[in-house]
Amino acid sequence: MLLALSLVGLMGAALLVACGGDEEHAPAPTSAPTEAATPEPTEVATPAPTQAPTQAATPAPTEAPTPEPTEPPPAPGYPRDVVDLFGRTVTIPDLPKAIVAISPTATELVYAVGGSVVGRTQTVNYPPEALDAVDVGSAYQPNLEAILALEPDLIVADSTIHITPAIRDTLEGLGVPVIFAGAASVDEVLTGLTLLGEVLDNPSGAADVVASIEAARDTAREALAGQELSAVILIGDRDRNLYAAKGSSYGGSILDTLGFANPADVQPDSGPFPGFTRVAPEAMLEYDPVYIFTVTPAPPPAPRLSAMLGLFPGFSGLQAMVNGRVVELDVQLLVQSPGPRVIEAFGAIVAAVVDSEQ
Repeated sequence: MLLALSLVGLMGAALLVACGGDEEHAPAPTSAPTEAATPEPTEVATPAPTQAPTQAATPAPTEAPTPEPTEPPPAPGYPRDVVDLFGRTVTIPDLPKAIVAISPTATELVYAVGGSVVGRTQTVNYPPEALDAVDVGSAYQPNLEAILALEPDLIVADSTIHITPAIRDTLEGLGVPVIFAGAASVDEVLTGLTLLGEVLDNPSGAADVVASIEAARDTAREALAGQELSAVILIGDRDRNLYAAKGSSYGGSILDTLGFANPADVQPDSGPFPGFTRVAPEAMLEYDPVYIFTVTPAPPPAPRLSAMLGLFPGFSGLQAMVNGRVVELDVQLLVQSPGPRVIEAFGAIVAAVVDSEQ
């Protein structure tokens, strides 16, 4: 018993000595090497394949709906109804912007009230800016295809030239508003200007032109007051026939307007010129007017009718021939382009009378 206790004490002391020594130099207790536990191989879980993100489907481009073209509204005051020189009521749907005028007179009426044309006839020479418009043939045979190719919104025809039902029906059948204006007389010039002023929405401008013509007329009458006034206006053809203007013609209406007595006025119409009467040489001897105004349709160098009157039998004894009162007038103003330039015709006639009195 005592021996056992002693052994236990010795073992305890040895343990105390071993535990109390320098730890730095004491070898670390090692345990018998053991094989590391190898974990059971486990299959790595393969994630289920995921679909790659896809781009959101782009809808196929769709064409934007094209809006239906809409016509712009008409200018203020349109559509409007006007009455032309044939007494026809014509509806003008909008302010005209593409006008075709099919005579020199119609062209001058349009420009006189501030308008312009895209088409004109081949003999137009006034105003100069009208020459830039497209030539659509002659006033007597206008080219309808050329007119329609310009897509006009108004046709201005001539109430003197386009008077036959056949041509009127043809023009009215083109599907374009057509008005007829002309200058068979001084009064018709004023009426035509007023009509075009209404059509083109410029009544005040037209009124100004009308007022200027009326003022020129009054001035001419004053200048001629107290004069012995009798006159004829003569035109000739290639066969040397003579025709005198009656009051129903443009030239004859100018004589009437200025106060001239016109001995041919009572004669019946005859010959190729509306409002003219054929004059035999013996009739001229009977008329024996104070003034003879002549018009030569043919351009120079064709001789002027005024220079040829002496070749007619007995004409050399006419008082107008004896007194130097035979005056050549501009064919443009009197025959080919009657219209707003009537002021110039007034002036030419007054100048002839005044000059002959000096």
